[in-house]
Amino acid sequence: MRGSDEQNGGMFSYVVPEARVRPDHPLRPIRRMTDEVFAALSPQLTKMYSEIGRPSIPPEQLLRALLLQYLYTIRSERLLMEEIDYSVLFRWFIGLGMDDPIWSPTTFSKNRDRLLRSDIAAAFFDAVVEQARAANLLSDEHFTVDGTLLESWASLKSFRQTDREVSPPDDPGNPTVNFHGEARRNDTHQSTTDPDARLARKGPGKEAKLSYAGHVLLDNRHGLVANVCVTEANGMAEREAALLLLATAPRATTVGADKNFDVPSFVAAVRARGITPHVAQKVKYSAIDGRTTRHDGYATSQQRRKLVEQVFGWMKTVGGLRKLRHCGGELVDWQVTFAAAAYNLVRLRTLLARAA
Repeated sequence: MRGSDEQNGGMFSYVVPEARVRPDHPLRPIRRMTDEVFAALSPQLTKMYSEIGRPSIPPEQLLRALLLQYLYTIRSERLLMEEIDYSVLFRWFIGLGMDDPIWSPTTFSKNRDRLLRSDIAAAFFDAVVEQARAANLLSDEHFTVDGTLLESWASLKSFRQTDREVSPPDDPGNPTVNFHGEARRNDTHQSTTDPDARLARKGPGKEAKLSYAGHVLLDNRHGLVANVCVTEANGMAEREAALLLLATAPRATTVGADKNFDVPSFVAAVRARGITPHVAQKVKYSAIDGRTTRHDGYATSQQRRKLVEQVFGWMKTVGGLRKLRHCGGELVDWQVTFAAAAYNLVRLRTLLARAA
């Protein structure tokens, strides 16, 4: 017998979102880990809000929504609100009921700005790292350091001379700018949209873009991000940031890196801290020799250091950081730190399931 195609405009449903999500769904372990994180961060979150006034979006729900944006590569917050509205899975993960209204994109952005102005991303990241350490999944001795360029939201048309008076544009939305014959340099030019961004290129022959430099301290045991930071994009950013990140790992004994770190100043600074530099050797004028490369640990570090490329690849493709969504060094650092926490949650889900 043919079924009826009658469509009801409204109906009552007594099925909660929890019952609609299958028991082995990949988001379930991530939800459990985030619940533990928010339990630890609850006192810090409470201090961010007044005890009087109209209730705002719960910070736990807001952060879970932002986490979904990174995990599912949702390009904008307006689209994120639309996805949450009709997705039972997203409603369950955030903690919303089937009949709960969804926030407007403007309201969501206003409440998000409160978190962006705080250090909650770093606290969230640290809490995730502590979970990995408590599960004995994080090494305290063997690490890898590396950096990558992150393209700024600002356009090259906003990169103007700092000592030149800017005339009103002929088209405010897309002004005509002629850079022909003009040498653009970071010491004479600055972006009017994102002053913290710097003009940089990935390598010889590559185009220059307004960028930031993202840096990662990677655990060699399981490829977890032990620390992360963002600096301005300059020729020394990778090595300077690496030393800052290594300062947060007092028990480190070895550090792997690519050929960009094979310079005498970096190798000497690392050895002064009692850390063996397992950097990839240059063809000529290498700062390390057979006294370092002859050991089996060097070959292991060179093999494990490639895991850092998985972090950058995930953050730029799945995490949506191929082009940044915020301007300003502090906001970019917040965004990259939260993306690194999301990556660790994905890795921990796999590692904890394997250990069970």
